Amino acid sequence: MTSLSTGPDRQTVTQRIAVSAARARLANRLMLLMLPLLVLALSVVFAVMEPRFLDSGNLINVARQSVFLLLIALGQMVVLINAQLDLSVGATVAFTSVVVASVTAAIGEGPLALLAGVAVSIVVGVIVGLFNGLIVAVWRVPSFMTTLGTASILTGIALLITRGAPITGVPFSLMDVLGTGVVAGIPVPVVLAALLLLLVTLFMTRVPAGRNMYAVGGNAEAARVAGINVKGTLILAFVVCATLSAIAGLLLTSRLGSGEASIGGSYVMLSIAAAVLGGTSLFGGEGIVWRVLLGVLFLGVLSNGMNLLHVASYIQEIVIGAVLILAVGVERVREKV
Repeated sequence: MTSLSTGPDRQTVTQRIAVSAARARLANRLMLLMLPLLVLALSVVFAVMEPRFLDSGNLINVARQSVFLLLIALGQMVVLINAQLDLSVGATVAFTSVVVASVTAAIGEGPLALLAGVAVSIVVGVIVGLFNGLIVAVWRVPSFMTTLGTASILTGIALLITRGAPITGVPFSLMDVLGTGVVAGIPVPVVLAALLLLLVTLFMTRVPAGRNMYAVGGNAEAARVAGINVKGTLILAFVVCATLSAIAGLLLTSRLGSGEASIGGSYVMLSIAAAVLGGTSLFGGEGIVWRVLLGVLFLGVLSNGMNLLHVASYIQEIVIGAVLILAVGVERVREKV
């Protein structure tokens, strides 16, 4: 009797497991296809409604404008994979802009200004990242509160330096190379972003420290038992995020020709939206670089298309906010499946 009663139960359990696995595979395939199709569909809609959308100049402009968000979103992805969050990315961009503009304006024209701008931005990124990482990893303060406090500190210092006015006098040598320079017809910022995209991809897939981040985000305790330095991994994640944000601040300063404490505020929400749209889990352990690129392109195409159609700025804010909520909702549904 026992064998007769347990047989169907075992078969039922096996069937349920098979159905669950099939649903998971289907959900993953839909997620892989959904974003590219959305980008394509959005591009077609805007091309039909506004023929200027497909002009080569406009497409280059979309790529150029997407560079800043791409770098910040890549950093946000790295932190999210570790099941953390960085709300200081926008303030890091603004603070870097102010510091780079101040230093390079004091140096004046010449190659030294370019080298100084690059060096200063990297140093700022490393310091901010270490500050966030140490507080989160060592003091165990939630990343939400830590980076929110850091954002306030950086914004305050930037306003103290600028006293509310933009810092002008950024050398043309910096703007000509990193702001408006081109290589084989491609803007220099786009080339740099492509190189950094490749480096982040290699780091997350080939370097042990990058692969360890998936383990830490998936289950920190299990990662610790497996011999992974969880604290060091978390600190490194915040350093990578802040450094990429600082480089975005450098490029944005070169583009604008001035250092401003008010720039970068919108990148916090947009970077999270781009990462989540790209399938990065808010709960850690999952994220793919090329999909974050698609998330950035989706937002870039959406913003550019609305600008060409002369959609009011406040309507654009509503649309972007709705996209963020939709992205989080889709992520929750995928997690349940």
